[in-house]
Amino acid sequence: MLKNYSIYIAIFLMFFCVSSVSAQEKNKESVQKTEQLNFYPNPVSSGKIYLTSNTTSTKEIEIFDVLGKSVFKVSTASKEVNISSLPTGVYIIKIKEGEVSATRKLIIK
Repeated sequence: MLKNYSIYIAIFLMFFCVSSVSAQEKNKESVQKTEQLNFYPNPVSSGKIYLTSNTTSTKEIEIFDVLGKSVFKVSTASKEVNISSLPTGVYIIKIKEGEVSATRKLIIK
């Protein structure tokens, strides 16, 4: 009887380990895709940001103030975004391209 339980425990542990490795690989891929989606310069003093990505797909840019209110939103395929309408301050920028999104702090001088 004890031998049967040992088999079930071994199968459970094997399944758990395989599931854990699979989840780690998916998380690693997601982080890599997010890191490829970025912008520069930061802090911004010219009124323009430049997007970096491995694809030329349309990107949705949304900028929030420190209270979480959306203050700027645009959808573009260009690598350059004019944000000169925003006053100096600290913001949160969300860049979305397909299913991948990246959220970063944005400083405007």
